[in-house]
Amino acid sequence: MQVKLLNNEKKVKNINEDNRLGFKLDIKTYAMVIALLAIWIIFSATTHGSFLTPRNLSNLFRQMAITGILATGMIFVIIAGQIDLSVGSMMGLLGGIAAILNVWYNVSGIISILITLVIGLLFGLWNGYWVAYRRVPAFIVTLAGQLIFRGILIGISRGLTIAPLSPDFRFLGQAYFTTVSGYILGAIAVIALIFNMINNRKAKMKHNLDMPPLMIDVLKLLGFSVIVFVFILVLNMYEGVPVPVFILVVLALIFTYVLNKTVFGRRVYAIGGNVEAAILSGIDAKRITLIIFAINGLMAATSGVLLTSRLNAASVAAGQNAELDAIAACVIGGASLMGGIGTVSGAIIGALVMASIDNGMSMLNAAPFWQYVVKGLILLIAVWIDMEAKNKE
Repeated sequence: MQVKLLNNEKKVKNINEDNRLGFKLDIKTYAMVIALLAIWIIFSATTHGSFLTPRNLSNLFRQMAITGILATGMIFVIIAGQIDLSVGSMMGLLGGIAAILNVWYNVSGIISILITLVIGLLFGLWNGYWVAYRRVPAFIVTLAGQLIFRGILIGISRGLTIAPLSPDFRFLGQAYFTTVSGYILGAIAVIALIFNMINNRKAKMKHNLDMPPLMIDVLKLLGFSVIVFVFILVLNMYEGVPVPVFILVVLALIFTYVLNKTVFGRRVYAIGGNVEAAILSGIDAKRITLIIFAINGLMAATSGVLLTSRLNAASVAAGQNAELDAIAACVIGGASLMGGIGTVSGAIIGALVMASIDNGMSMLNAAPFWQYVVKGLILLIAVWIDMEAKNKE
């Protein structure tokens, strides 16, 4: 009887700790949203309103989509306590492969893209194999990968810019949804939010967990619905919802579900939190690590295809320093480089912060070196805040 009571007390304690953790993550995410709004207000004021025009916001989201997709893959790696320094070179190489297939060998756009995605998956498995099964530190494996992938790109492209792409290839990076299609997508998103809220409340009720009052959930739902339709309205005032942004949203929803609602996602957090404890509890850490790097390779391939499609060309300079932007986006969005903490939504907000700084400073005609300085300082401060929080714990 006493043992049972102790177990119950322990279970309640764990639930309370989980709740506190969830609250803390929400605070981090909301803080980044507030910081993002502050950045937008500052750039809007300094550019006399040009920053918040529908055209500029549409361009901003299109630029951000590529970094956001890279960060979506990188967040899995960082939560598991690893790092990947090769995604920038991998993205450039995969975009180059897609362009070579399409331009030099006249392979259709769709087939070129599918082949590229498969190759991206294999590149990710290559990194994951060395990290998981050969126990080479991820920093070394991916640093080597950065050099290897960049070298292969220079070799196979002969240092040339490969262009132009076929129309079906350019569609992914340059097309927009029509106005009506955008509102239909918005309605689907709101319906999905309603179902998500209902399912969450049912799950909490089933497990006798604390639930917020129904009115709070309804107000949250209304708030998110307004944001969705304002977002679509603004984009429709220019050309409509860009296809890359739509792809980013779909991928973000899928991988948010994977991280939060599946056994695989819980195991990723467990490995990042304490890998020894995860292995002792029966988790196959090697296999999970291999899958994580494979997902990251697939996201690098998607980003490479979108970048090449948007630019209508591939070059040896594509993807340079993109890995740093992806890592910075994850950390700025609340992920911990110590592992075990991070969200897809946070990573995307971090990517939006980075893209906003790039876009705003370009509009102000600031010298390029200032963009590196400002982004570096923001990254430093984000990591410092994370380390301080860890030390207090």
